[in-house]
Amino acid sequence: MTIPTTAHEYYFPKIGSADNLTIRKKTIEWPKTNEVLVKVHAVSLQFRDLMVSTGTYSAECPDANLVPCSDMAGEIIAVGEDVKGWKIGDRVCSNFATEHIHGDISYVINKSALGGQSPGVLTEYRTFPSYSLVLIPDHLTYQEASTLPCAAVTAYNALHGPVPMKAGDYVLVLGTGGVSIFALQLAVASGAIVIATSSSEDKLKIASKLGAKHVINYKKTPNWDEEVMKMTNGVGVDHVVEVGGPGTLIKSIRSVRFGGHLHLIGFLSQENSNVNVVLEAVSKGITLRGIEVGSVAQFNDMNRLLSANPEKTRPVVDKIFPFEDAKQAYAYLKSQAHLGKVVIKVSND
Repeated sequence: MTIPTTAHEYYFPKIGSADNLTIRKKTIEWPKTNEVLVKVHAVSLQFRDLMVSTGTYSAECPDANLVPCSDMAGEIIAVGEDVKGWKIGDRVCSNFATEHIHGDISYVINKSALGGQSPGVLTEYRTFPSYSLVLIPDHLTYQEASTLPCAAVTAYNALHGPVPMKAGDYVLVLGTGGVSIFALQLAVASGAIVIATSSSEDKLKIASKLGAKHVINYKKTPNWDEEVMKMTNGVGVDHVVEVGGPGTLIKSIRSVRFGGHLHLIGFLSQENSNVNVVLEAVSKGITLRGIEVGSVAQFNDMNRLLSANPEKTRPVVDKIFPFEDAKQAYAYLKSQAHLGKVVIKVSND
């Protein structure tokens, strides 16, 4: 393969709106001794990307010239002289935080989070540390694989973390965004019983097809926590994948069993409750665990689960946009019309 000397990438000249997204030409860097050069084939979007674009995600993010997005799938086209275990032609994803190889997160790891605290992947070519990569499962396309690094690994870390879910456990997933759909699929593949919520009957039908045992329309059933308790014979669920935040947290606590596990991931709902959340959490003896995506080791473990259950865990891609329509992809994600993942196809090869 002939490697070009220049490529195109998106960046934010200034943070404040996704409308500021701008394309520019860059010089392709040759990989250092421990790096590989990757041709990016596909990038998927997260709710985090919307927050980064508006400056509401983290004070650690730069306020100008940021290349956005954390999730990519691509092909290795050059390797540094000290790189072992990778070769030209390998299909790879980068981990969300390039320095998170295994174990707990740290400040240094957090600073390496792509598309926020460090430059992202919405580019045609990019170098990566060789240790930050994982091999794409053979049965997945580049577009499907691009959805894995943030949403899928986050769901896996939640449900297969320090206290892994077991077959027969009840798992509650809120909504039908990327993390929630992956959590549903991973739970079903692991033999758990899934309860899924949404405000859309059409989306709930899809959740049922993906294996959810019970579904709840939270618009029609605003006290959905009470419905969850009925579905579990008054016991509550073993695990909650909590992506709502302030607006849903108290009902999630009321949905979980005594001594259960609540995995804090997102903050899509900003409504506040006057209820004493701490008191209710303490009174049930539950574990609240913040999830900051996951490590390369967890990514590799998850990929083995995907390969062992290829149909139950195939990523749900809602819509694919061409590279030149990246702004439209952001707008579509913001509309919340999607179910599953929104993908940008970077390469036509």
